Amino acid sequence: MKKASLSAIYSALKGIDFDSEILAEVEKELHKGEEQKAKNAKAYEDIHDLVIGALSDAPATCSEIFEAIESELPMGMTKAKVQYALTHLWSDEIVKVEGKPNGYRKA
Repeated sequence: MKKASLSAIYSALKGIDFDSEILAEVEKELHKGEEQKAKNAKAYEDIHDLVIGALSDAPATCSEIFEAIESELPMGMTKAKVQYALTHLWSDEIVKVEGKPNGYRKA
């Protein structure tokens, strides 16, 4: 079920003063995953300066960047997560250089 649909159902049930136990379950389902999303955002925020600091004006691959900072990364931060950050976050600070493999440099 889409979140918007679940939210509409929750609002309608709340408006008619429906059973509080069921409302609590619906509300819990609505907010499921938000805690993990907040943890992930914090983890990426924590590595921002480290990743950006590893970049230079010369392009480097994700593997090269990861190897350069691996020992300083928090436990559980994988190469895949660093690659996600490089490709999806901080696009105003990182330039992707197309190739096989792609390179990344400071903007």
